[in-house]
Amino acid sequence: MALVSSVIVPYASYLRVYEPLAAFPEPERGHWLRYAERGRTPTAQDELRRALADLVATPPVPVPVHESADAFVAEVDGVVCVCPWRTRLRGWQALEGLEGQFPAPVLDAVLPEVVRRQAAADYERWREKNPDARPWILTSVWHVPVSWFTVFSDEEREYVRGKGAAAPVLRYRTPMVQARRRLARALKAVRDHIDEGPLTEGLVDVGRWLEEFHPRSMVELDYGGLVHALPWPALEADRSAADVAEGVAALRAGDEAGAEEAYGRFAERWRAVKERRMAN
Repeated sequence: MALVSSVIVPYASYLRVYEPLAAFPEPERGHWLRYAERGRTPTAQDELRRALADLVATPPVPVPVHESADAFVAEVDGVVCVCPWRTRLRGWQALEGLEGQFPAPVLDAVLPEVVRRQAAADYERWREKNPDARPWILTSVWHVPVSWFTVFSDEEREYVRGKGAAAPVLRYRTPMVQARRRLARALKAVRDHIDEGPLTEGLVDVGRWLEEFHPRSMVELDYGGLVHALPWPALEADRSAADVAEGVAALRAGDEAGAEEAYGRFAERWRAVKERRMAN
């Protein structure tokens, strides 16, 4: 049952994969079928509120004791597809990335070292039994990685301006086959014209992740809580996927100046968002 709250939890974006029910073995397939048939399902805000409720406990619970049985549900060309939350797995993975992001005293105050050590030990034991496990959802805080945008075209952009208490929605959705094709083209263009670095590594990581899923899946980029970090005129004007696609096309054509101009627009837009993080 969703945790009911009027509090809006910012500021994260998500890259999700929705797989058809046929991709899941029994009895999990039956569980997701019954889950999808029940009607209203929780939202990303519900998931974040539950996680925050665990963190304010004493001692904090950074990773759920049991794996979530919830998922996001979508119908793709008449086929029911689900994106399992896998909150426990994603919690462990998020903890791995915390070291080095905060000064030790700050990290210890939020999550005591003994709690982190126990969570790491639990994850190690779990991985020994589940070596091939992977999340259906990637999360990014205060920005959307450029590698995510290579998967989509501007024509797939969906924007709904919020009304009243309803928050705006900005997302992209595309078939898995198209996502893999676009990412492969972007990776080749980058490798042909740019030295190996973070951009190449990001593209490789996303490409490997996408290969883990059913070919008839759907890929979704959701701005999530980032819609609360941007005024509506900026959201309406946001054409990040178009800027990235223009930059990739320029690289493929050998137009380095054109690629720099397109990336400059992209970088400036997201620099403004990151500055809000520093001012918060």
